[in-house]
Amino acid sequence: MAFPERFSNLPDYAFPRLRTLLDAHAPGGETIQMTIGEPRHPMPDFVGPLIAENLGGFGMYPVNEGAPDLLAAITAWVQRRYGVALGPERVMALNGTREGLFNACIALCPEQKNGKQPVVLMPNPFYQVYAVAALTVGAEPVYVNATAATGHLPDFTSLDAGLLDRTAVVYICSPANPQGAVASREYWRTLLMLAEKHDFRILADECYSEIWRAAPPVGILEVAAEMGADPERVCAFHSLSKRSNLPGLRSGFVAGGAQSIQRMVKLRTFAGAPLPMPLQKVAAAAWGDEAHVVASLAMYHDKFRMADAIFGGMQGYAPPDGGFFLWLPVDDGEAATVKLWTETGVKVLPGGYLSRDTATGNPGKGYIRVALVAPKEETQRGLERLRDCLYG
Repeated sequence: MAFPERFSNLPDYAFPRLRTLLDAHAPGGETIQMTIGEPRHPMPDFVGPLIAENLGGFGMYPVNEGAPDLLAAITAWVQRRYGVALGPERVMALNGTREGLFNACIALCPEQKNGKQPVVLMPNPFYQVYAVAALTVGAEPVYVNATAATGHLPDFTSLDAGLLDRTAVVYICSPANPQGAVASREYWRTLLMLAEKHDFRILADECYSEIWRAAPPVGILEVAAEMGADPERVCAFHSLSKRSNLPGLRSGFVAGGAQSIQRMVKLRTFAGAPLPMPLQKVAAAAWGDEAHVVASLAMYHDKFRMADAIFGGMQGYAPPDGGFFLWLPVDDGEAATVKLWTETGVKVLPGGYLSRDTATGNPGKGYIRVALVAPKEETQRGLERLRDCLYG
């Protein structure tokens, strides 16, 4: 029996690869998990009571695009956060942003671009769903290295004009996963002008937007509004997983042009899974509350300061501007990960598992990604062991 070839070159996902790398080795100490970006700060205290109050909602099919009160909470948050007024027809609730990032490419990427196979551009390293989405629609995924030399964001302006003319979709993440780089207002403006010139869509993954150091990151929606850009040119994706410490809620949203949203809603009608109604109630409350976000951000700021104190004198250490990962330079990511695990019990992720080989190399191979999601004391023990083992 034949299987499709389009996914045949996919490597194993990062975490199964990590298990293959480490499971044959015993940990060298108390296990401290610093791999997955799963927030472990307290979830908002209204979650349990709201689910209990709305338990009967599990007995009905959910509203596909999001209940009116949830869409109202989302558009109110966008107005407060970015100063952009959106009608409900320009947003859709998501069953996690990964669902939205995948399905948006299916709904919006054309079969051809200027008579040729379309290209989907993405940063390298990158969130792996971008590549799978590109392959699913029959596009050519092109990995644009994001290195220290480019400020850890991809320089799309450096690409060949012919490639850009074939480009249908660009994925971009800000704050970046894994490096924590934040797109400036000028970066967004340049990308939007490039999209206008070469006629492609931007899918902006901004799920780390509420975890930042100096100032809230500027978002693509506000820059697009300032420029008067075509609303159909942009889709922005946001999540409660990181902002509200609710990764298990599987709730986020996408905001874009009304026609783009309509196409995504229609696709989900046939082949999607909307968020259950009790969870939509929780999501509406979460988007309407900032107190828990402020409290969580204060915890991250404590851990940022801790990381700076531990690694501040280390050559190559670059404090992240946003997100909750450290992107630490090493000679070889896999070798460093094995050494750290077998000597200390601290588990991190090789940077090469988040990136692909290109003609100019794999930009993740000389790094490890370290998640600052555990409680402060546990995070401190892990970082100190990491420093002493790899940089002592």
